[in-house]
Amino acid sequence: MAEIRIADEDDHLELTVRDLDSPDLEKSASAPSLASGEIVPLLSQNQRPRFNIFSPSYARRRPREQVIRVSETEISPIIQFSSWVWSGSRYSGLLCMALSSTLYLFMELLSVSFSVQPIPLFETAFLRCTIILILSYICLKRIGQPVFGPAHARKLLISRALVGYLSLFSFIFSIQMLPLSQAIVLSFVNPVMASIAARVILHEKLKITDIGGLACSFFGVLFIFGPTLTVQVGSEVKSENLKGTHHIYALLLGLFSSITGGVSYCLIKAAAKASEQPVNTVLSFGLVACPAAAICMFSLESFVLPAFETLICMIVLGLLAFCAEVLLARGLQLEKISKAANVLYIEVVLSQLWILGTGKVGSSGLFSRLVGCLLILMSVSYTIYTGPAKDTE
Repeated sequence: MAEIRIADEDDHLELTVRDLDSPDLEKSASAPSLASGEIVPLLSQNQRPRFNIFSPSYARRRPREQVIRVSETEISPIIQFSSWVWSGSRYSGLLCMALSSTLYLFMELLSVSFSVQPIPLFETAFLRCTIILILSYICLKRIGQPVFGPAHARKLLISRALVGYLSLFSFIFSIQMLPLSQAIVLSFVNPVMASIAARVILHEKLKITDIGGLACSFFGVLFIFGPTLTVQVGSEVKSENLKGTHHIYALLLGLFSSITGGVSYCLIKAAAKASEQPVNTVLSFGLVACPAAAICMFSLESFVLPAFETLICMIVLGLLAFCAEVLLARGLQLEKISKAANVLYIEVVLSQLWILGTGKVGSSGLFSRLVGCLLILMSVSYTIYTGPAKDTE
């Protein structure tokens, strides 16, 4: 057997020849070699490790698929449904608009059912806008988004806030000067104005089917509130604040509220797309609306200290308003405005079904209400049936 060694100092090779039958070679082969770097196990293969009660126990790791299944089953169904509505369906935009209309209906029913103390409108608007501002700030901080939005979207956010408050300001004045049915009908001109403004400002394509759907829904509103509208106008036209030019000014103010509301929808869509976060549009509105409503509250109205029950009701209404505003902004962000705005008319149908269910309507206006609800349901159903028409960038 030949062995080659390399000397470190002299850099020369050394050749050593050994006999295979020599006892030194057998000893070296039987003994463990430290230079070989082999690791000798502490336990032999035939010995099993022993454990006692003091031995540490380690949990077995589950397979990856099993861990994923367990985590999926632990998610609440409410969270799954919310995630699906928010961005998990191709109908997410229409669903957000429908849920927003439903929340607005809940707010209306809650304010009517639990109105224990009359509160001025600007005071109500101030408290509601304050709650919206606080909740939107907390929401943006928790998700790690910039509070004031990205720099390239701030002009749109400021414009949305200013135009939105102009719409709210003029609507509050018009609802104080006009009969309730007229104010409601003028408020539902918003979807029509929003579709026209989207064609002019955002250059959205307005199809004939979209125009027909909006017209059908608006005629449904006229069928529902038509009899009440004529009765209220006939009974209140003799009052001092509705004589002559005062009534015309009130109508023009309500129409201005609808126009600015439609433009506000377009700005909400543009700002939500630019900032990639619909909550930013809600926060910007609160930043402008809170101080403006406070100024109007102390300068134009007398402050009324709400009772405890009234304060709780106003806080709940503020929470619902925040959710409704966020869903509205999300729906406008995802969906074409003409389709999204048409879904807002579902609030009228739900309110009329509630009135019919509670038996608060007489037999005289029952037929016109049913016809109006049928027209709106046909229009909204066709909008949902045709599916979402998302914008092509």
